[in-house]
Amino acid sequence: MAAMATVPSYTPSLWVRMCHALPRLDLNMQMKDNIFVPDSWEYQQTLLVLSSLSAIALVISLLVVLSFLIHYCCCHRGDRSEGSEEEEEDEDGSTGHGYSGKKGRGIYCVTWMAVASVTLCCVAIGIGFYGNSEANDGMYQLTSSLLTANYTLASIDLLITDTISGLQLSVSGPLTSMEELFTGSKPFLTSTRNCRRLSDNVINLLSSISLARSGIDAGLGNDSISGASIIPLTPAPPSVAPTLVPSSGLMPSPFSPGWAANTLMVNEDYRWLSYVLLLLLDLIVCLFILLGLAKQARWLLILMTVLAWLALFLSWGSLGLETATVVALSDFCTDPNIFVLNSTNFNTGTSSDVLDYYLTCSRRMNSPFQQVMTQSQRALSNIHTHLSNLDRNALTQFPKAEKSLREVQQILNSTEGNFHQLVALLNCRGLNKDYIDSLKGLCYDGMEGLLYLSLYSFLSALAFTAILCSLPGAWRSFPRTPNVSSNGNPGYESLPLTDRQSPPPSYSPSMLTGYGGGQSHPNPAHSRNLYSR
Repeated sequence: MAAMATVPSYTPSLWVRMCHALPRLDLNMQMKDNIFVPDSWEYQQTLLVLSSLSAIALVISLLVVLSFLIHYCCCHRGDRSEGSEEEEEDEDGSTGHGYSGKKGRGIYCVTWMAVASVTLCCVAIGIGFYGNSEANDGMYQLTSSLLTANYTLASIDLLITDTISGLQLSVSGPLTSMEELFTGSKPFLTSTRNCRRLSDNVINLLSSISLARSGIDAGLGNDSISGASIIPLTPAPPSVAPTLVPSSGLMPSPFSPGWAANTLMVNEDYRWLSYVLLLLLDLIVCLFILLGLAKQARWLLILMTVLAWLALFLSWGSLGLETATVVALSDFCTDPNIFVLNSTNFNTGTSSDVLDYYLTCSRRMNSPFQQVMTQSQRALSNIHTHLSNLDRNALTQFPKAEKSLREVQQILNSTEGNFHQLVALLNCRGLNKDYIDSLKGLCYDGMEGLLYLSLYSFLSALAFTAILCSLPGAWRSFPRTPNVSSNGNPGYESLPLTDRQSPPPSYSPSMLTGYGGGQSHPNPAHSRNLYSR
């Protein structure tokens, strides 16, 4: 005997269990349950308290940066009034940039602190790119599974609608004509009426099947049931299967996997792009801070300091959102079946037995549609038996009924083909596999990506806090160079008058001529007198 295929299963990961075990506090600092109830105000309070921890960390970062600014601005102000002897000693022992002595040691300390902070920021950026990619992969697997499930549900709707439409067509058309022809023959008329009654019974049974269908008119009195009221199905792959997109942003009732997939894809695109822009902003700030330190460009450091403040606020803010999202996702992923079974958005129009059958897909559970499908199969078999008897016995007496009988047999053959496909699609394995795949994408890759993004936000916030603390010291350690004029000579506009050197004397042409003429004929007697003294 061939081994039966194993049913895929889902088990919460270690990270999910660890995050689910975190204590929950409301605004009154009271312990709360960690059951995923997103519509409850008490549960929302616990998420607000967790996300507010990042706001507290932001305040601490601001206090740390402020303390460093006060230290550099106030405590080091007296260094400028010290004697110039220590500065001259540092400059005499320097190699051209003043990097020796006490001042040189301070410059190295500040420079390496800034470089270490920027390195930590770059590591955080790498972690952020990986986490963003993992979260995107998880959401892609989730949306793909939802689209596949939507394709299956749309196929079920289409098969049910085609079967009901075909049976109603046979009742309103060929069977009615056969009843008129067999009016004089009671046995043939009874068989024809039995076919009509069995067809109506199959229509009733198939109309009772409900799997979040898009609104099939199952009224027996309406003879115009067609596929216009459902999503049209085309032979396309599940990723491009047509889906229903409501005009409003509210979740439709009953739940539509196609609507959920489209909504998640749009939101994921915005989330992915937002994180990419944030990561690029952090990368640009880090690289240009290194460039500003290497070039000792004050204007570049001023600009990067402003952007570093912005990145600091964004890092702590994103960490708060990620913390709340991670905790809520861990609560959902711990036992997702309970949330799905208790949520009105999922169980509206669908019984809990049907949901439990597709969510668990246990071998010990029977299909909730087994009785309906068995009765429908028997009814179709009886219809086929009655039509075979009419084909053997009635056509010899009523040859005009052959055309109507062939039409009914053709509709019955098509109905039986649709019926076999419907039985396969209603099996729990297909939809349960899509459900498990969606959970793995959301709770494995998506959870891992969010944790890496949380780590990125935390490390980048620490890095930018250290950068903002070290930049004032790096600014103060830059050497002051005098202004240079256009011809390359040092200018003296910024120096005090006592430090300026006297310029060489200037002479007019007449003074130069007189001075030159007097020196061109020296007095020998005067020269002798000078040497004789």
